[in-house]
Amino acid sequence: MRYRVFHRGILVALGVLSVGLLGWPARTRAQTLGDITGTVGTVTGIVGGTTTVLGGTGTLAAGSVDALYSEADSISTSLVSAQVPAARVIGYLDEIASESYLASLNLIIAGISIAADSAEAEARAPLNGSSNTGTSYISNLSINGVDVPVDGTVNQTVSIPGGQLVINEQQVLSDGTLVVNALHATVYGVADVVVASATAGASGGDAKAVQATTF
Repeated sequence: MRYRVFHRGILVALGVLSVGLLGWPARTRAQTLGDITGTVGTVTGIVGGTTTVLGGTGTLAAGSVDALYSEADSISTSLVSAQVPAARVIGYLDEIASESYLASLNLIIAGISIAADSAEAEARAPLNGSSNTGTSYISNLSINGVDVPVDGTVNQTVSIPGGQLVINEQQVLSDGTLVVNALHATVYGVADVVVASATAGASGGDAKAVQATTF
């Protein structure tokens, strides 16, 4: 599994987390699982559907000197499967950074197959109001077995039957919080699925491997 480097040595911090959270406040929480099957973290009544989060950290408040992470061997549901999903959020007094990653993605919505060797999203936000930064990485993306070139632009959109797939989706919330989704697939009236999501800003930090809403 690869993780790209955030500013201020976040990769080192993540390494510390993995060997026992040395040097982090006692409040740091960890979720390490084996395989995730079925539904996890289901919330009903959102936009008329049911929303399920798989491999999520939960939200870390802005300004918290803390860390949250979630790791698993795999995800396997009727809608999506993936290997080594991981999500991490690191908080400092003056900034927050988040990242999510998964490999061997296989997502099927209304008979449409979306696959990728890997998908990753990163978001970083200084808490002084200066510009947030975010990016995503997707390797070997395909739809129904047809390769889809990823051009690196923000919000690259590809039409799929009954909906669309947004690549490197980046949204800025009203308080300036940045949300980066590596992939966001929508088949209207059927399902809305976000793959590899990272959030950072005044609303806090959050990362998740998959969020799916079915209607």
